[in-house]
Amino acid sequence: MSTAEMNSSGKHAYTDAGIPRLPEPTYAERVRTLVSLCTIATLSTLSRKRSGYPFGSLMPYAIDGTGRPIFLISNMAMHTQNIQADHRASLFVSQGGHGDPLGTARATLVGDVLPISEDEVGEARQRYMSRYENSRSWVDFKDFGFYRLQPLDIYYVGGFGVMGWVTTEEYQSAKIDPLAEAAPKIVGHMNSDHVPAMILLARVHAGLDATEATMTAVDRLGFHLRLKTDDGMKGTRINFPHEVQNSDEARKVLVEMARAAEPKA
Repeated sequence: MSTAEMNSSGKHAYTDAGIPRLPEPTYAERVRTLVSLCTIATLSTLSRKRSGYPFGSLMPYAIDGTGRPIFLISNMAMHTQNIQADHRASLFVSQGGHGDPLGTARATLVGDVLPISEDEVGEARQRYMSRYENSRSWVDFKDFGFYRLQPLDIYYVGGFGVMGWVTTEEYQSAKIDPLAEAAPKIVGHMNSDHVPAMILLARVHAGLDATEATMTAVDRLGFHLRLKTDDGMKGTRINFPHEVQNSDEARKVLVEMARAAEPKA
């Protein structure tokens, strides 16, 4: 591994010239951010009809203060009947957007789905209804109840060649990236109006000559690009010179980086 490459440990890495660079967000931070942004996932339970076989269901969810997914489900639903017979399940969460779906972030949370205790239902109800206002129409039906997934292990895939396990402790203590809500607008704006600047940044910061560039993700420490080159499609991450906390700071640092890169192109 080159000294210019980042790791997911959160520790500082260095460029080939020995200059310290910001670390990448850890996998735990990326998963926590992904799960907080998504609203629909695939819940896989163990089938009662076909013992041992997984049964997939489309599942809206909210999250509690430590990132555990909350479900409002009916006793008549097949996935609920499966859970009542065997609590073991997994939730597959995937980043939306256009482009190659295999290049997008996704995570699988493996654990136990259990009814939420009476003393915690009030908070779960508030969190769920704040995300799904229309759930007021059925939240009080007798056959509906609140359940929560307690993760035991988590597997993260951040795109091509980026993958690894995350522990429950790492996930629950991780913070949501401050650019999480603004990221889609930043990515959309860059891809619509600033492709030449991204091609320039890829050449100067990653040593890649591209004819096309697409920003696929951005966080407080940097961004990912998908590049079309003479050698085929390539991906790279470019780190910011300093941490940013909001979209205005991200815009300013991207402008600064593009201007600084022009004399070096």
